[in-house]
This record gives sequence, C-alpha cells and structure tokens, in this order.
Amino acid sequence: MKSCTDKLNSGGPHQVKPAPTSIAGMKAGEIMLVPTARQVDDFIRTLNKGKQMDVKTLWHAMARQYGAEVTCPITTGFHLRTVAEAAYETYQQTGDVNAITPFWRVLNAQTPTISKLSFGTAFVTEQRQREGLKE
Repeated sequence: MKSCTDKLNSGGPHQVKPAPTSIAGMKAGEIMLVPTARQVDDFIRTLNKGKQMDVKTLWHAMARQYGAEVTCPITTGFHLRTVAEAAYETYQQTGDVNAITPFWRVLNAQTPTISKLSFGTAFVTEQRQREGLKE
C-alpha cells in the first residue's frame, strides 16, 4: 500500500479543461484546473507563517495561477487530505513541524477534510494556535 508521501509524489500532469458538471459553485463548461497533489502542496507552501486561506480562496487562487476559471473541488479535496497526511508522516519521522507543509493554514476545525485525517484535529488546532490563526 502506498504511503501518503508516495501518493503526493506520484500521479500524472495537471489538466485544464471544461468542467463536465456544475458543482460547489462551479458551472459546467467553465475552464477548470484539475491539480496534482504536488501542486496543491507547493501552493500551500507559499503561504507565509501566520497567514491563512480558506479552501474556496485556494480554489480561486490556484485556478488563476494556471489560467483556469475554477479548480476542481473534488480533486482538490482529495489532494488536501493527501498533503496533510504526507506532512504528518514526515512530522512523525522528523519531529520538526517547520520542515513540513503547513496545511493548517488552509484546513481548520470547520473544514470537512479535517474529520477524515488519520491523526485527528488536535495537531491542526495546536499548529493554528501556535501561529495565531483563527478557527
């Protein structure tokens, strides 16, 4: 079974294509970015300490970065979980929170993805508090 770190580093290229259906505020036919997990990880790493961004803002910012109108919410949701799990795997190995992707700058206690993480919410809440981020 692949680790989340393996999943983060595998996969094909991103796609930019017309959205096949209307979902999560996205309309069928809009030009949609289907990002890779690595792209989501790289984007989150650009967020400075003490700064946060909600998932919808992440969708819009990533879309603009890749010349699209929207970002696939379903794919991005899967990748946010992969990014968080891979970061936590690395944290468990190194014990260095400064060496991992700061996914807590996007995920918080209200984000649906948080309930699916294998390590629960305490780590995320602790990191958000450490950086002075609001819940």
